[in-house]
Amino acid sequence: MERVSAAAILDAQGVVKGWSEDARRLTGHTAEDVVGRPARDLLAEEPAATAVAALAGHVVLRHRDGSQVPLIVRAHRVLGEDGTADGFMITGERPDAREPDLGEAAFQQASMSMSVFDTEQRYLRLNHVACQVMGVSENTLIGRHFPETVEDARHSRGFHWHLRQVAETGRPVRYESFTGAPALNRDHAWSIEMWPVRDAAGDIVGTALAAFDSSDQYWARERLALLNEAAAAIGTTLDVVRTAEEMVGIVVPRFADFASVDLFDWVLDAEEPPALTGTDIALRRVAHGSGTEGTPEAAVHLGEVDVYPPFSPPARAILEGRVIQSQAGEPAFMRWIAERNARGPAGRRHRVGAHSMMAVPLRARGTTLGVAVAVRIRQSDDYGPDDTVFAEELASRAAVCVDNARRFARERTTALALQHNLLPRGLPGQAAVEVAHRYRPSGSQAGIGGDWFDVIPLSGSRVALVVGDVVGHGIPSSATMGRLCTAVRTLADVDLPPDELLTHLDDLVTHLAGDDSDEVAELGATCLYSVYDPVTRRLSLAAAGHPPPAVVLPDGSAQVVEMNAGPPLGVGGLPFEAMEVELPEGALVALYTDGLIEDRDRDIDHATAELCRALTAPAETLDALCDGVLKAVLPEDPSDDVALLLARTRALGADRIATWDVSPDPEHVATTRQAATDQLTAWGMDEAAFVTELVVSELVTNAIRYGAPPIQLRLIRDRALICEVSDGSSTSPHLRRAHAYDEGGRGLLLVAQLTKRWGSRQTAGGKTIWAEQPLPPTI
Repeated sequence: MERVSAAAILDAQGVVKGWSEDARRLTGHTAEDVVGRPARDLLAEEPAATAVAALAGHVVLRHRDGSQVPLIVRAHRVLGEDGTADGFMITGERPDAREPDLGEAAFQQASMSMSVFDTEQRYLRLNHVACQVMGVSENTLIGRHFPETVEDARHSRGFHWHLRQVAETGRPVRYESFTGAPALNRDHAWSIEMWPVRDAAGDIVGTALAAFDSSDQYWARERLALLNEAAAAIGTTLDVVRTAEEMVGIVVPRFADFASVDLFDWVLDAEEPPALTGTDIALRRVAHGSGTEGTPEAAVHLGEVDVYPPFSPPARAILEGRVIQSQAGEPAFMRWIAERNARGPAGRRHRVGAHSMMAVPLRARGTTLGVAVAVRIRQSDDYGPDDTVFAEELASRAAVCVDNARRFARERTTALALQHNLLPRGLPGQAAVEVAHRYRPSGSQAGIGGDWFDVIPLSGSRVALVVGDVVGHGIPSSATMGRLCTAVRTLADVDLPPDELLTHLDDLVTHLAGDDSDEVAELGATCLYSVYDPVTRRLSLAAAGHPPPAVVLPDGSAQVVEMNAGPPLGVGGLPFEAMEVELPEGALVALYTDGLIEDRDRDIDHATAELCRALTAPAETLDALCDGVLKAVLPEDPSDDVALLLARTRALGADRIATWDVSPDPEHVATTRQAATDQLTAWGMDEAAFVTELVVSELVTNAIRYGAPPIQLRLIRDRALICEVSDGSSTSPHLRRAHAYDEGGRGLLLVAQLTKRWGSRQTAGGKTIWAEQPLPPTI
């Protein structure tokens, strides 16, 4: 097509002073027809005010034959001798007659939006992409001021500010913006570059810009950022429900307008998974959220069970093990929305506009735990392939965190059950002390620790009070705790002194630590072993790396027992030191594990002082005092397990004890036996006289025959009748089977058959043989 460019000269009043041949060819008017006439007479319609102000734009002339001639015109001021404008040079051409050169073609065919503005931010040129973004033709925008063509929004004002800065400073600008555009139905990310346009003299005559739609790159960065946030935000606690809530918090509202997480019940109960079938799938809603307050889109309430039919996207995602996408218009999607509306009609209006959804299976370690659903309602883009990859990665990370929480809950439950079975549930009744105890497992992610305690009845109405702590957490530590607890009971039955008992226990831990078996847990433990004698009112104790007990006297004063704690169990080769404390009747002894007073955020001396104050607080019962101590001393969220054992001492009065020194002469056995019988009569226990005579006779005779002086007989009337015979020999007797013609060997067997239990214990001066017989029911 022939290219025709018209030219005309106007004076300051708009009267035509010159007319080119091309102008005649375009309009049909000759120079004689138009020169001397106002240019306005040639217009078929009034030009836009913006075009007049910009001296450029779209105008329509009237052809000589009456037809209309659209032109794109530009006006150039003509200066007189004094430098003032005394006229204009007008050039114009048909829009469809412009034959672009290579540069023009490149400008129009660029894949990015490109525009040119004058120094007053009025449009001079736009390429095809820019017109598509603006939603109007180039002719509509030419000559118009930029703010008139866009909404008055923050991003538009920022764009205009950058245009002015380039025109005023002459410095190029490059920046990124996430905004919408008049012709686009969603926000886009733009990489924008603006630079000044200069004439041959170097003066700035306009501003050019290129805007690249970087939405794909932007969303890729956003998805990567979300994954990075998910790595830090999901799994902050080993709680299944909290982990699901954290996942929902990541995807709403940036990735989805509504999201939910449904899990199988066995996940919440920390059980093993059953086999999946193709029938309806029942899931429990554990978390959901949306951009609307209150999450009205949810058809299922938190904690409720929803049954998903096999056709539904969540069921398909679980059964097929892959992400299921569904869009508005698809039968499966419409059926799903209809089913949601039927179940939750109150949220129907909030689901209007839902157009894309994604169901993602939550799988970890080859096991399906549940499903996550994401729905877009207000966000205009449907989910695409890149979103699927993102959802799979996010769901994989979240599922591992959920499975970790499930496994932790299962191990915690198992460890608690193990400890519940190993720790004493009902402490035996005895006269030496009144006891109360508490065990408080921590909520730490490390798991249940190995704290333990025990109350062990010993011979002579004595009682052993024990508390210990195994290094580590979880089932291995609980199992090790059980082994140590059993070992202490076994060693206590031998009636070893506290320091010797800890030495044997240390050897055991050292042996277990050297065992290569996988069954041995992380070893190392602390222990406090004490023995209280209600006859002497003395508390003997020794510690292996364990905090000392606190004692509250009847006058209300409280203090921590000063003692030298030996090394923790398992160190080996170092001695333990025993000590004794005499306690008045009614004294309170508190044994505890380090979790009660030690914490990384607390001063141990301050916590110990708080413990002593709490122990002196008034309480109706020991159980109430236990609760009060824990409430007063423990922080709100303790980081370690706590075991607390309180024991209030009792004393056996002289009226309940009878002692005789025995001459090492067999002829005095009868006298001793009669003295014991008389004492039973004084106690009103004649029914026990027959058995007691036989026991006293046998034990005293053995002491005279096989032991060494001094020999002593002691009767103790407690909840059982206890007969003790001490001598200066350290050789302990033992039962043996007597044959038919043996003259001896039947005495201890007779004692064992007639009494409830019997035994021996080593003393500082020899040994003591003891036997207990139950009292008659009326006593």
